[in-house]
Amino acid sequence: MEISEFVRYARGDKPVDLLLRNARVVNVLSGEIIPTHVAIVHSRIVGLGDYEAEQSIDLQNAFVAPGFIDAHVHIESAMAPPSEFARAVVPRGTTTVITDPHEIANVLGLEGIRFMFESAKHGPLSMFVMASSCVPATSMETNGSELRWYDLVSLQNDPWVLGLAEVMNYPGVVAGEDEVLDKLRIFRHAVIDGHAPGLTGKALQAYVGAGISSDHECMTVEEASEKLRAGMMIFIREATNAHNLKTLLPLITPFNHPRICFCTDDRQPADLLDEGHIDFMVRTAIAAGIDPIIALRLASWNPARHFRLYDRGAIVPGHRADLIVFDDLQVPRPRVVLRGGKVVARDGKTLWPRRQLPQRALRHTMNVAWDKVDFRIPVAGEKARVIGLIPDQLITRHLLETLPTHDGLAQADIARDILKMAVIERHQHSGQMGKGFVQGLGLKHGAIASSIAHDHHNIVVIGADDASMMKAARRVADLGGGMVVADNERILAEVPLPIAGLMSHEPIEIVRHQVDQALGAAHQLGSPLHDPFMAMSFLALEVIPHLKLTDQGLVDVDQFALVPLWV
Repeated sequence: MEISEFVRYARGDKPVDLLLRNARVVNVLSGEIIPTHVAIVHSRIVGLGDYEAEQSIDLQNAFVAPGFIDAHVHIESAMAPPSEFARAVVPRGTTTVITDPHEIANVLGLEGIRFMFESAKHGPLSMFVMASSCVPATSMETNGSELRWYDLVSLQNDPWVLGLAEVMNYPGVVAGEDEVLDKLRIFRHAVIDGHAPGLTGKALQAYVGAGISSDHECMTVEEASEKLRAGMMIFIREATNAHNLKTLLPLITPFNHPRICFCTDDRQPADLLDEGHIDFMVRTAIAAGIDPIIALRLASWNPARHFRLYDRGAIVPGHRADLIVFDDLQVPRPRVVLRGGKVVARDGKTLWPRRQLPQRALRHTMNVAWDKVDFRIPVAGEKARVIGLIPDQLITRHLLETLPTHDGLAQADIARDILKMAVIERHQHSGQMGKGFVQGLGLKHGAIASSIAHDHHNIVVIGADDASMMKAARRVADLGGGMVVADNERILAEVPLPIAGLMSHEPIEIVRHQVDQALGAAHQLGSPLHDPFMAMSFLALEVIPHLKLTDQGLVDVDQFALVPLWV
């Protein structure tokens, strides 16, 4: 809308398109609840007060707040492309997401990022992208593509690209590696997000001083406080397998809350559809004693300012009419959602028709050299390094354990909950695979396998016996990617994910049903974890402490180096 036309509407010279009457506007700037009306023309708020309107909606004293903004999310973790992801989160009040598509980028590079853009077009959700900084995450994995600094230049001038996504190679930043620093240099005038679990002291000062402005990996108030004092915006995360919200809520004070946002990072279909998205975090925060207006500010104004989205995040003239309507300030559950002045969801249901996916033909991504896959592990020492899984956390323990053996081969130890784990390279037909052991998944028999293995997304499999592991891993490849539960020669459940081995063509409700069946089957095999597949996927991510497994072998993240299995 041209500025002179906007002014005429704001003055009241012409009837506005839509007037939301009898609203209690939550002003996240002044901290007030204001009884008024909201006037909208096209996609913009033109004023607050009484206006003549072509159409009006009587909100009957309901609350109106800015639409929610997720400060950091990997949409691929919902196993649905952006168009389907929107159907899950928009009815929950999310109108904007800041996504890092590095999951599909690690499989398909720029081709995958362009697919995500196309899938998001003309939908009910604003999707902004942070250019993926770590493709691959490190040199200690094998993935399907590589994005160097000069590849990212092609994204710089896209209006939907806001900056550089989480810089996971924090040791590379602190060490001054040029390949990492070159990416910081080309985005030095944009927003650069961080990822630095446990980083402290002078190393943290170097990381922040290099231009990195946020972190979503804090696990304690003490860690978050140090990073906040160093100038970082803290993204409090509540993911499927990383529950940091309740732990970090005591961080929030009336003084520091402008430097805190909410994000979901990785959230799977059941949690999105049952618990919710950013709305769940807002309600949880309020229930824990956070002032409702502060909680709403963390979900709207704060991320909008951080990402320089100056057209949203508050209900003021000139801003986008991205709005949520709800009845209880203490328990905000959006019953009407507007994006750009249009009602896009009502009573928990999206009003947006389901779209066909873009016709872009994505290349096949399952290229496994099965003749080289062998799950046997010869004994080569007295003790083995074992990954110690910690429920609801992404970090792991670095254990040393004595393992049972048979004919010179190391065996799983079901009594001590030590299972065999393997990561099979699936991008380049190399036959490369990493093998090790993990404690804490809980399977008593059988195996689970998946092509979701952050961030390289090779096939990861954990099991009590080699036959079950082979059956599960082969079925993942046959599906073109997915999640599988097997017990000896039987497939108990599967979730086909043929889009890059990460996402499904099906509606998210069907994907959720398939995932529920897979989780149920894994639980029947003995796993007590809320989501053993999500837990397994992060056991292969070598940028989060302390011990992880990639196709190249075990990684001691504290040393940031490959280490032998046997000690």
